[in-house]
Amino acid sequence: MTRRRFVRPTTVIAGCALVGTLALVAASGTAPTTTRTPTRDPGVPATGWQLVAFDSCADALTRLKSAAKAYVGPWGFDGVALTDAMAAGRGQRAAVAGAVPPAAAGAPGADTAADTSSGYSGTNTHEVGVDEPDLVKTDGRRIVTVVGGVLHVVDPATRQRTGRLELFTGDDPGRWSESNLLLHGDRALVLVRDGWGGGMPMPAIRRPGIVAGPDGVPPASDAVSGPRLILVDLAGSPRILAEYRTDGSLVDARQVGATVRIVVRSGPRLSFPYKESGSDAQRIETNREIIDGSTERSWLPRYEITTDGTTRAGQVGCDRLVRPASYSGTSMVTLLSFDLGAATLDEGDPLTVVADGETVYSTGARLYLTNDQRWLMPGGRAGGGFVPRPRSETTEIYQFDTSGTGTPRYLAATTVPGWLINQYALSEWDGHLRVATTTGQSRGTDAQSSSAVYVLRADGKELTETGRVTGLGKGERIYAVRFVAGTGYVVTFRQTDPLYTVDLTRPAAPRVVGELKISGYSAYLHPVDGNRLLGIGQEATDQGRTQGTQLSLFDVSDLARPNRLAQHHVRQGNSEAEHDPHAFLYWPADRLVVVPLTAYDNTRTGVGKPPTQGALALRVTDSGFTQLGLVEHTREAGPEKTGMIRRSLVVNGVLWTVSDVGLKAHELSTMDTAGWVELS
Repeated sequence: MTRRRFVRPTTVIAGCALVGTLALVAASGTAPTTTRTPTRDPGVPATGWQLVAFDSCADALTRLKSAAKAYVGPWGFDGVALTDAMAAGRGQRAAVAGAVPPAAAGAPGADTAADTSSGYSGTNTHEVGVDEPDLVKTDGRRIVTVVGGVLHVVDPATRQRTGRLELFTGDDPGRWSESNLLLHGDRALVLVRDGWGGGMPMPAIRRPGIVAGPDGVPPASDAVSGPRLILVDLAGSPRILAEYRTDGSLVDARQVGATVRIVVRSGPRLSFPYKESGSDAQRIETNREIIDGSTERSWLPRYEITTDGTTRAGQVGCDRLVRPASYSGTSMVTLLSFDLGAATLDEGDPLTVVADGETVYSTGARLYLTNDQRWLMPGGRAGGGFVPRPRSETTEIYQFDTSGTGTPRYLAATTVPGWLINQYALSEWDGHLRVATTTGQSRGTDAQSSSAVYVLRADGKELTETGRVTGLGKGERIYAVRFVAGTGYVVTFRQTDPLYTVDLTRPAAPRVVGELKISGYSAYLHPVDGNRLLGIGQEATDQGRTQGTQLSLFDVSDLARPNRLAQHHVRQGNSEAEHDPHAFLYWPADRLVVVPLTAYDNTRTGVGKPPTQGALALRVTDSGFTQLGLVEHTREAGPEKTGMIRRSLVVNGVLWTVSDVGLKAHELSTMDTAGWVELS
């Protein structure tokens, strides 16, 4: 990879706005005796969207401490000792929509997940040509997955396992962390969330800046305990080439060709004591003294690179650190860049912003990082519930140029009202960025929420609003979004499911064209051709009580009159594809839909019996669905005789399903079993 040397700017890096970054509002009720207001940095121009470099490491440390002291409360930065790693799941919230990029936006409904000309299906991704980490990867020659800290390589032609690699030794916690993969040639990059939180998502609350283990005891101050990247050579017997470890929590990653962009969130590594006695004012003073006594090493992200048994350590330099006009000093976001064609892993060419971020969207040429600030919800002592405050309900959007292979370059940024459901609420098309958000509380009898779609000019110079559509689903929130070329599809839900069709062909005058109200909701929408959408979600009663997984086929040939052609309902079922589109497979050549399924109410089970688990296979017909069967994973021996199927893929006319106990092959033409590879 050709690197561009990052030169620390002496004045201003134009093009990025993080004006509201980490702006905390004191909660109502019994508020802490501190003003949680971010520092307004006099060294940053007040006009325009700009980022400014620090003059020196001493200057950076002074400013960060000053900002953090103004924010810290009696119980730390947010009242509860949680590690960033424990909140890592925030950046991986359910993806429930997708987009077609300008370069690939031919006929509406162009499929973004499966290139049938290649003979194999890839990960179901947001954009064509922009890969995303997932539990399993294939290039048509091999299938690679990681289960229980062990990397497995399967030959789909012989239907045999050809490689096995233990990634961790002993009681390394990485063994129990869910690992995702990226693949390029004979290289696999394993992304391990790691840390105390493992791979399990936490509620949508983030409390950066407190480092503590599960028993409240901080890890050793010199230990880098965040996510890990493991580069594996797949040629011959798999072997580890290098390992990269850094502070913080993994937000997400994107890959174009051999270039991988990794986004990591980190906070200052400070330990605030828990004190039962004393007043809030005394606790705040103690915490401010801890901040005053900290050193540069407690603030900037560190990393360790291990190659051939030798580990070298480093830290992001102050020349790679920039700040917006307003910041709290409690969170940083680092963009790392790696070349999977290289023989090892380097420092990652880091770029760090004193900001926050949780959602990543990439078109390849541009990468967007957003922070919707829902973690600013007051709770516990301060608020008595997770109710968003209007001043907190804004989403910051940062745009980066990633068209090359070097350091990402800031382009522009802005804020929009409301919060995103996930990355699929964003879509760039024809020089514009479309953003779907919800504002207000959607629970309770006095729900005041509503949703909107904003259209922003995204020409690489600025992000300026050109138009908006508001008032969607009053009293409801967004459950799914899909942007297909110049059309947006938005699903809101509380008791019924309005599917809105939005005409976005005129950026200055977007408009709602049609609306379809049905029971239940779709949590993910997928175009199956130019005139139809496939949705997966939950059926529900008229009162909004969910009744089990449903797949819906919508006719959207007339945007003014969207219509549901067919429904397939599984009582008391649920599917991982409802909250993670990576679990969804649509193979256009055979009109095949495969989704993981767990069903608790069917003829095979009764009260106290285990649920049915498998992968539901359907064929999409001209008028609806034909069920092909339920694929299940069983083995004759072992403590877990049934595996929960999590992913499905097609390789050369064979359907493969993947669970933690094995991979199963089925002939696409007959759905007959064609092979089984057990993962011991």
